[in-house]
Amino acid sequence: MKVAILSRGPKLYSTTRLVEAAARRGHDVRVLDTLAFSIVVEEDAPAMLYEGAAVSGWDAIIPRIGASLTLFGTAVVRQFEQMGVFTLASSHAISVARDKLRSIQVLSRHPVGFPPTVFLHDPARVAEAMAQIGGPPVVIKVLEGTQGVGVILAESVKNAETILETLQLARQHVILQKFVGEARGRDLRAFVVGDRVVAAMRRTAVGDEFRANVHRGGKVEHVELAPDYAAVAIRAAQILGLRVAGVDMLESAEGPKVIEVNSSPGLEGIEAATGVDVADAVIAHLEEQVLFPEVDLRQRLTLKSGYGVAEIPIDGASSLANARVGWSGLREREVAVLSIQRGTVTIPNPDDEREILPGDTLLCYGKLLTMRGMIPVARPVARTRRATDATRPPRR
Repeated sequence: MKVAILSRGPKLYSTTRLVEAAARRGHDVRVLDTLAFSIVVEEDAPAMLYEGAAVSGWDAIIPRIGASLTLFGTAVVRQFEQMGVFTLASSHAISVARDKLRSIQVLSRHPVGFPPTVFLHDPARVAEAMAQIGGPPVVIKVLEGTQGVGVILAESVKNAETILETLQLARQHVILQKFVGEARGRDLRAFVVGDRVVAAMRRTAVGDEFRANVHRGGKVEHVELAPDYAAVAIRAAQILGLRVAGVDMLESAEGPKVIEVNSSPGLEGIEAATGVDVADAVIAHLEEQVLFPEVDLRQRLTLKSGYGVAEIPIDGASSLANARVGWSGLREREVAVLSIQRGTVTIPNPDDEREILPGDTLLCYGKLLTMRGMIPVARPVARTRRATDATRPPRR
């Protein structure tokens, strides 16, 4: 295979390890500078130039896009996609993962834990925002920071207001997250490749530092993830559409809390801590997947009018609850069950004997009219808490 690694740092540890692993497995591999591309947009002829020469003949790319290059870097990846080249991380997945707020919004529809989070613009609203997530201290994060940069601990409302005002002057948007005190300056990094965690480490902050990132001096140690932590890491990566991801989690009293999903995770710390050849696992996964490019189900499966893809939640009142797939009558009504989501477990291509349980979510393809009648009627959500003049924090 002819493989290109998109990276501005050909001598960086992660880049060199991927080159070594790809070459050792017999591939023709080259590092290409992301900023040296020119994108050519023409009707029915997507193309690119690299250092002035036409780009062609690549079987796959491995994007290593830095945070400062997200816009241009994802445009380059997108153009490779348009040219039919397999990419280990899609342009859409990189964009979503890079934006902390957007990634949390996507995760929020699924049973994946993360610290309570607030996004706001007005510094005068800081007090009420902090009250909403349990009060100070809180962690303030810029939306596109990496390696612990732009992550600040605010000990009080006044401190948070000052930080927010300062970051706004620098044209930075931020989120506020509940500080998980029981984590005690530690977090977990799970390195996900495909449908498994190939390596995991615990990072511990040094001294008074609360950020455990290796780039902040954090100490690392190998750890065997508990099954529930591994399941959450895999699920988070899959929800964001990432085949390879570094999923950072806090160990809270309530279980795993995802704090970040990294689309270009570094290899140095995880390989040093665990002794696992992570680079080889990444290239092996690339080999397995390169023949199966990303398919946009919404574009490919809705070409015939009246047909499409839908997620159907199953509650106790559903006629499908406790029915077996083969005897549910779905096939006769031109609906195929592609997979069953059961908690954090995905059951792909369920056979006829598979029982559908209350709480499952079915991913189906078929007649939209039929599937519309299978979706439970949404009930109004009772408002359990209402701010009154007496409880609402005063405007400043």
